[in-house]
Amino acid sequence: MLYESVFRTSELPMEDRFEAWVQRMGRTHAPLDLFSDRAVGYRAHQRSIELGDVVVWPATFDPLVFRRTPGLIRRSDPEVYHLSLLLRGEAGATWDRQEANYRSHDIHINTSSRPYEICTGSDPVTIVGLEIPRTLVALPQSRADRAVGLPVSGQAGIGALLSQFITRVVSDTDAYHPQDAARLGTVACDLVTAVFAHALDADFLVLPETRSRNLVLCIKAFIRRHLEDPELTPERIAAAHHISRSHLYRLFQSEDRSVGAYIRDQRLEYARHDLADPALRAVPIHAIAARWGFPRPADFTRAFRALYGIAPSETRGT
Repeated sequence: MLYESVFRTSELPMEDRFEAWVQRMGRTHAPLDLFSDRAVGYRAHQRSIELGDVVVWPATFDPLVFRRTPGLIRRSDPEVYHLSLLLRGEAGATWDRQEANYRSHDIHINTSSRPYEICTGSDPVTIVGLEIPRTLVALPQSRADRAVGLPVSGQAGIGALLSQFITRVVSDTDAYHPQDAARLGTVACDLVTAVFAHALDADFLVLPETRSRNLVLCIKAFIRRHLEDPELTPERIAAAHHISRSHLYRLFQSEDRSVGAYIRDQRLEYARHDLADPALRAVPIHAIAARWGFPRPADFTRAFRALYGIAPSETRGT
């Protein structure tokens, strides 16, 4: 059996869960600034499996923004490459002016030695992460570093081989002896080297829509973090992302709703969650509505009924 450690936020008090996840991520990959609109009661589950110098970690976690800053890199850099096989959800990543977005069965390539920001979507994400020392990738480091951000499919070619390998290993660690760990780590290093070389040789072009999709993900994460702010307006959102208001509107033309509708629906969803929370049963409905940006009860009731088909009081069960 391979050695593994298991982490579950469900085993911790609600108020301690997110900070524990921050600490866990710092030990698993590298110190990070993490942000989530669901920090209270945060849900995350991770297994960490050691394969010699390589670590594989399947995980499922709530929406999250990861930031690795120059200051954090100066403070501590384990000098690893990180690969994530995305199994559920979506994410966008930014390195300086380079951007990429990821959907199910894409492989994300990153490094602890370069600043970045990653924004996941509004739904929980399931990945299989892999940490490998940069020195174990058998390519000149200057060349290997250029693989960061290149698109790799986990469903075709060498990317599929790597995906099948890591998902098979994590699916049944009982099938292996402890002595197999280093051998499996060597296989992982060879496959990662092959994935890097293939991605570099292919010289993929980043599609024009990549930047826009990644920016939308980051904007949505920003909106969810600031839903309680009465000054959350398209103007403020555009300014925070260094774009014009018209550019913001164009970005949301490809979405299923406008930026204003997205803000409204997210506020309604958080209000619905509060109304269904037994711990908040004594809080008046109008107070919950005001907290989430609806100062006029009639407007809240009308919008709530339009989205969910029932009155707020019915959600509370009163």
